Amino acid sequence: MEKVSARIAALEESQTIAMSKKSRELAAQGIDVISLSVGEPDFFTPDFVKEAAKKAIDQNFSFYTPVAGYKDLMEAICGKLKRENNLEYQPDQVVVSGGAKHSLSNVLMCIVDKDDEVIVPAPYWVSYVELVKLAEGKSVVIETSLESDFKITPKQLEAAITPKTRALLLCSPSNPTGSVYTYDELKAIAQIIEKHPNIIVISDEIYEHINFIGKHESIAQFDSIRDRVVIINGVSKGYAMTGWRIGFSASAKWIAKACEKLQGQQTSGVCSIAQRAAIAAFNSDGEYTRQMREAFRRRRDLMYEGFSSIPGFRLNKPQGAFYIFPEISELLGKQYNGETIKTSDDLAMFLLNHAHVAVVPGSAFGSPKCIRLSYATSDDKLKESIERIRKAVALLK
Repeated sequence: MEKVSARIAALEESQTIAMSKKSRELAAQGIDVISLSVGEPDFFTPDFVKEAAKKAIDQNFSFYTPVAGYKDLMEAICGKLKRENNLEYQPDQVVVSGGAKHSLSNVLMCIVDKDDEVIVPAPYWVSYVELVKLAEGKSVVIETSLESDFKITPKQLEAAITPKTRALLLCSPSNPTGSVYTYDELKAIAQIIEKHPNIIVISDEIYEHINFIGKHESIAQFDSIRDRVVIINGVSKGYAMTGWRIGFSASAKWIAKACEKLQGQQTSGVCSIAQRAAIAAFNSDGEYTRQMREAFRRRRDLMYEGFSSIPGFRLNKPQGAFYIFPEISELLGKQYNGETIKTSDDLAMFLLNHAHVAVVPGSAFGSPKCIRLSYATSDDKLKESIERIRKAVALLK
C-alpha cells in the first residue's frame, strides 16, 4: 500500500520550485519562457572561491568532516561576524549546515516542542510555516501590508505573543518583499522580546549583503536579548554559491550543541570541498559582493519603474534582496477569453501562459493578493519581461 507518513502528507510543495517546473515544461515545448520565479543570483561563483575548492581537492580534503564544520571555517564565520557585524561569537557557537534552510530546520527542530507557537510575519519565505509544521509547532502569522512596507510593528508583535510562544522568525532583508528593518525598528522589537524570556528570535540574514540602504542591522546586536537570538546566514546569496550548500547558525552554546547533536544523527558534516570554498568566501574583501549588489540595485530600479507603470500593480521600493512583490488586487475579477483571474495563483498561471513569464503567486508567501518576481537575471530579460507582462495585463477586462 502506497502510504506516506502524515507529516509528509501535510507538507505543501514549494511553489517556487513548482513554478520553475512548469516553466521548464513550456520551455521543453520550444516556448521562450523568462523565469522570474527562482531566488538565485545569475552570477557565477567568484574565481578565488573556485580556486580554493580546486586546491582542496588536490590536497585530499576527501574524508568525513566534523559534524559542526571545520574549525577554520567556524573561525572564519566568527571573523566575519566580528568584522562586518561587530558581534562576538566563538567557534563552538557556530554550526555549519547544508544551506541556510538546513540551519533553520535544525534550530526549529531543536527548540520547538509539539504545539509550541512560532510567530511568522507575512509575507514569509515559503518554507517557514512548513518547517514549523515539521517540528510539530504552530505558526502564528502576523499580517502586514504594502502601506507598512510589509514590516510588523511592536504592537502587532505584542498582541501575537501568548504563553505558548517559543520563537519569532524574522527575515531582513526580506524574501519575498525586499523590505529591510532599520536599527530603530529592530530595537523596538527587541524591547518587546526582552519582556518574554522564553522566546527565541530566529534571524534569517541570508540576504545581508544584498542591501541597498547601507549597513546591515542584526537584531543580535541588542545585548538584552543577544543570548536568545539565532543568526541564520550562509554563502548562497552574497557570494553566488547557491549550489555549494553552505549555511550556518550562530547562537547560544546550548542551541549550537543541540543542533550539532541533531545534525550528527541526520546528515553529519557538510561537504568537505564546499567548506574549504566557503572559508575563502568568508575571508574575502567583499569586492565581488559589492559588484553584484550594484547590479541588483540597477535591476531593482529598472523593475520598480517598469512595474509601477503597469495598471493594476502597486508596489513598494525594495531596499534589499532581489525581488519585487507587487500587490495585484485590482486585477482580481478581471477576465480574458472566458478566463477569470480570481486569485494570485490564477494571475501567475495567466502570465505564464500568455506572457511566457514565470512568477510566483503571493499565496505561497502568505499574501494571496500579491505576486513575487525575482530580478536575478539579465537587464535585457527584465526589460522584455516587463513589456510582455504589460501586454498580457492589457488583455484583461
